[in-house]
Amino acid sequence: MSFQNVGTFNAGTFTPKLSQGGNPGAVMTMDADGIASGGAFLISELEKRDPMIRKPLTSFTYPRDIVIQTGGGWVDYASAMSVAYGITGSSGNGPVTAGGSNGIPVVQASMDKGLYKAHVFAAALRVMFQDMQRANYIGRSLDQMLQDGVRLTYDKHMDQNVYTGFTEYGTTGLLNNPDVTESTVADGAKGTGNWKDKTPDEILNDINTALITTWEAAGYDLDALPNHILIPYEEYNHILTTKVTELATETIYDYVMRNNVAAKNGKSLFIGATSWCKGAGTGGTDRMVVYVNHERFVKMDELVPMSRIMSAPNVANVCYDTAYMANITEVQVLYPQTMTYWDHIGGDA
Repeated sequence: MSFQNVGTFNAGTFTPKLSQGGNPGAVMTMDADGIASGGAFLISELEKRDPMIRKPLTSFTYPRDIVIQTGGGWVDYASAMSVAYGITGSSGNGPVTAGGSNGIPVVQASMDKGLYKAHVFAAALRVMFQDMQRANYIGRSLDQMLQDGVRLTYDKHMDQNVYTGFTEYGTTGLLNNPDVTESTVADGAKGTGNWKDKTPDEILNDINTALITTWEAAGYDLDALPNHILIPYEEYNHILTTKVTELATETIYDYVMRNNVAAKNGKSLFIGATSWCKGAGTGGTDRMVVYVNHERFVKMDELVPMSRIMSAPNVANVCYDTAYMANITEVQVLYPQTMTYWDHIGGDA
């Protein structure tokens, strides 16, 4: 048995040799010719593959800021009933009666129905047959990656539907309902409404003024005391990280959460950030939205949750096509007086 010379080792370097084309001992290099002659496997064998698939950076917050009811089917509208009551005379001295009375006041009810638009979300994914076969070699699901893309598209669609709606279809959201009262926060000592230029007490006053004004419009019904506030990230991060004083350990956020009107009335107030509030106010200023986050006051319907409707081979294009659909409504603001907009908390020139 004879051994072929496969290379020489010299001071830390190894020169591979291969008998090529009748030339024993010819040097094999990692160039195009070397790869073509059988060394290509080294490229995949000698690389470290990161198993993590890095998806796009994004955010959506709509499930946090509104109640979403599920069910209803493929309909064009969702409806909500409301009722108003009245009594002959008044509810003060009107119901007072005495012996010998020949009649008593009658309570009457006025029923009303509101209609809210629904629309269909539809998207499809396509997996090429040969790409599907190739995916079997790498141990990853191409179909799953594309499904994640459909889900991300749906979540971004829902985010816009909840916060602003779609002007093309005449719908609005939490930030731009035409029936909601718009106001401007008071200027602080520095002559501006910007929270970054205001003191902690001035910011607390803005929030309490918004809560009290909204609550007053609802007749001080305790259930209608606002429990949800949305602001841009800039203002949110400012109150979250700025201390009340240089010597204090408490931030403006902590100070506000302890001393707001809702907390003093036994309610839990939520203050959260969303990018949709940035520039949503009059003149492109930043907007604060104050409302009651409860299905009685504001909600939307996911009439048909996003579902995989059908999947079929496409012979003409040598692929598999899968359709996803959902049916959702616009935001339903059922008591507009329990929501208010407050502009100029930021973004002033």
